[in-house]
Amino acid sequence: MPFYEYRCSECGHEFEAMQKMSDQPLSDCPECGRAALVKLVSATGFRLKGGGWYETEFKGSGKSSTTDEAASGGGGCCGGSCACQ
Repeated sequence: MPFYEYRCSECGHEFEAMQKMSDQPLSDCPECGRAALVKLVSATGFRLKGGGWYETEFKGSGKSSTTDEAASGGGGCCGGSCACQ
């Protein structure tokens, strides 16, 4: 279940609440008891699990895509003949 951040517009109290996505937003502040909560927009954190992601496939390989491009004489969309590099 995701965490949502709330701020009371009356007293300024901020907190997080774990809720189902289908739950109605909270309205009553746990500090002052007034119905003045506003749901905040915040960055979410997530983790990609399973094979094929950065941590399982590329992390610690010692290779760099920029090193590989320099060795092959180009990169970008056209192999080095434009400003896309």
